[in-house]
Amino acid sequence: MNQKLEDILQLALQTPEQTRALTEELNVGFDTQARTWELIVKYHGSLETLKALGIEVEYLIAGYAVLTVPEQFVDRMVELEEIEYVEMPKRYFYDIEMPTDNSCIAQVTLRHPNLSGAGILVAVLDSGIDYKLPEFRKSDGSTRIRFLWDQTLQPEAPAGAGTGREAGGSAATDMGGAENAAMDGTQDSAPNAARPARRPPAGYRLGVEFDSAQINQALAAPAGQRQYELLPSIDSSGHGTAVAGIAAGDSPMYQGVAPEAELLIVKLGLPDASSFPRTTEIMRAVTYAIHKAIELRMPLVINLSFGNTYGAHDGSSLIERFLDNAAEIGRTVICVGSGNEGNSGGHLAGSLLQEDDIAGGRPGAGIPSGSADGIPSRIGPIARPVSVELAVADYERTLNVQLWKNYCDTYRIFLRSPGGQETQLPEMINGGKYTLTLEQTQILVYFGKPAPYAVAEEIYFEMLPEGRNYINSGVWTIRLEPLQVVTGRYYFYLPSAVVRAAGTGFYQSTPEVTLTIPSTAAKVISVGAYDSTYEAYADFSGRGYADANRTIGVVAAGLAKPDLAAPGVGILAPDIYGGYRPVTGTSFATPIVAGSCALLMEWGIVRGNDVFLYGEKVKAYLRAGARALRGETAYPNSRVGWGGLCVSSSLPT
Repeated sequence: MNQKLEDILQLALQTPEQTRALTEELNVGFDTQARTWELIVKYHGSLETLKALGIEVEYLIAGYAVLTVPEQFVDRMVELEEIEYVEMPKRYFYDIEMPTDNSCIAQVTLRHPNLSGAGILVAVLDSGIDYKLPEFRKSDGSTRIRFLWDQTLQPEAPAGAGTGREAGGSAATDMGGAENAAMDGTQDSAPNAARPARRPPAGYRLGVEFDSAQINQALAAPAGQRQYELLPSIDSSGHGTAVAGIAAGDSPMYQGVAPEAELLIVKLGLPDASSFPRTTEIMRAVTYAIHKAIELRMPLVINLSFGNTYGAHDGSSLIERFLDNAAEIGRTVICVGSGNEGNSGGHLAGSLLQEDDIAGGRPGAGIPSGSADGIPSRIGPIARPVSVELAVADYERTLNVQLWKNYCDTYRIFLRSPGGQETQLPEMINGGKYTLTLEQTQILVYFGKPAPYAVAEEIYFEMLPEGRNYINSGVWTIRLEPLQVVTGRYYFYLPSAVVRAAGTGFYQSTPEVTLTIPSTAAKVISVGAYDSTYEAYADFSGRGYADANRTIGVVAAGLAKPDLAAPGVGILAPDIYGGYRPVTGTSFATPIVAGSCALLMEWGIVRGNDVFLYGEKVKAYLRAGARALRGETAYPNSRVGWGGLCVSSSLPT
């Protein structure tokens, strides 16, 4: 076991490819044709020596990089002293009144100080955008999008040139006479003659970058096939178009929160049939947005409307710490949705230390020390076994379960299948993989260790069908029996609700700490959702840290997330068919907050009222101005944080 590798990556590398391919998580980042792994690393110094092994290096920010590593060289890469820690990518999931109707926005946009987001760059990292819609164009018909990077398009290598530009270059410098001729209509109509070569942004290998001149060229062309030839980026789901419209749309029929903000769009890569972006695409996009904002000398708001359930939810993963670093570069604010897992039944937390023993002031009442029913813990109360019941619906092809615990606690673990077969796992294999079969389900188990950046210990279960198409449905039981107990705490997580059947979940689930990663990062603005019709918390919205007994990870017990909540039910948004539709979810509450951040930054930075109004200061202002919501009695709390968004109250008087 190499301590530089995260647990799930260790399990993936120890698992045959044909088995990995059956799982939801273990094959993410592996290219079956090129036989390479895409990996995220934290490093120091230089990684240039890796290129001699055919390893491709993409430097990001703050000591992070994405490596594309031939599978036979993964071990040699890890041995490099400059490599500090390695994670595999994770898949992320895209987690309706007018957006300006609530949240005290009209009070600052329709009257003094008449804010509009002018001078602020809003980056929407999502499923793309329908750039042709009037909501994303100026009054003269030209685009409001400064740059559009489509990570899904295949770049071209023009004759006599490489696939990337020199640092600091842009598509505009590559247009030359071909663009002018095309705009005049005098160039040959063949697509390659009328447009410049398609290239990724400087320093990147994937996708194609378009600047405003190229977007305007496409807008000026006849609608239909000709526009598509000039700019073939589309938003097939409409998710990104809705998010961008809510944050900064502007047309005679519709107005987003910051209608004069400028837009930077990244269509995130869709690496497989599931069509969800991975950690690596997101980290590239955040780095790109920050570099563009610095190049343009503009304050930046980044909107991330997606999340993932894999991890300890404590701020310790590379993506969480990467975003904390990114939020401190330039004049930047990052807004992230808390996800839609609040009522999905995908999380369960508890303790082997009995609440009645603790609350009653008589530790271990009625249980003799050393009896078969309980063992003494280091802090007094008696620890007792706990059985966790997991319902697995019919037709589940695979399912993974994460158990996070304190390394100081040692448990015996028993698994029981729906048919009653039961087995005990080996007692805490240190850093090893264990495989067992119950009924017609094969279970891969990986026992992890604390990492250099995290104190939590993970035990990971991957359930796969054996001799049939589906794992066994019914009630699975995981029994924890104490051996050595200090905290007694345990935290179970299932995959996101969008990739498991509606009937799959824990019987006694825990709604707390269901916010998705990366909204768990400390220095982002984490956004929950409320239903503005009832002025009350929306039960799907991921809840955060109000767990006073939480004992693992970077996040201290008692820290409240989300930071605040915004309307997230029935929000009217532009759709890709030219009309408007109601949308629901924290995905659409987040751009309301992102647009509001743009308004505050315009007031502070652009207008000179507070040139330091970015980063954590914006978060502090939004928290201070948040208003009470129905049903909430104490603030901050795990459901709505400091309360409901209220922009007018967030501006200093």
